[in-house]
Amino acid sequence: MTEPEAVAERFARRRACDRYSPLRPEVRRLLQERQRALLALMAGAGIDRVDTLRLVEVGCGSGGNLLEMLSLGFEPANLQGIELLPERFEQARARLPAALRLIQGDAARADIAPASLDLVLQCTVFSSLLDDTFQQQLADAMWRWLRPGGAVIWYDFTVDNPRNRDVRGVPLARVRQLFPQGRVKSRRVTLAPPLARAACRVHPGLHDALNLLPLLRTHVLAWVSKPL
Repeated sequence: MTEPEAVAERFARRRACDRYSPLRPEVRRLLQERQRALLALMAGAGIDRVDTLRLVEVGCGSGGNLLEMLSLGFEPANLQGIELLPERFEQARARLPAALRLIQGDAARADIAPASLDLVLQCTVFSSLLDDTFQQQLADAMWRWLRPGGAVIWYDFTVDNPRNRDVRGVPLARVRQLFPQGRVKSRRVTLAPPLARAACRVHPGLHDALNLLPLLRTHVLAWVSKPL
């Protein structure tokens, strides 16, 4: 079984739930915090407008992150998404503008020209890849698509989840290993989700107080730039 086939099998075992709905207070805080951190990283990279930037998302799911990119000012024709799972691909196609190109299949084999993109986005994709060789193959493809001066936008968790053997944490050291030529700037974000859910059940303000402690944040948002 190939790693993409194994990923599809692992996702098929997951139960559908509303755990990631933005109507939940902890999810809303996660999304708002991540967007603020991303905007800060983009500003630090000297980006003051995005309408001309070309971006692809690896593992775009049902299109939520691409909708966020549209809200930030990206043009639909400059955005692309790649999704392995057919049902999620169909959901994304129904939600996103027709001018936004979507590719269904293995991202490592996607038909994207080398050095044709300004940004490549991945959100919690690599933590679902349990094969080190495939992780590197996908990272190499993402790097190949970037123009010099472009960047990988990386969001993923860094610690293992003992309750879920279908995922594993990707520490920042591994990110540097996957992109050895990259210049990495990163921020720790996202209060540990089980703790975030429990805190919001008590009071949303408790979530905000706990999130002030970096050691309780389980994810990294990184900007991995490709040298000119």
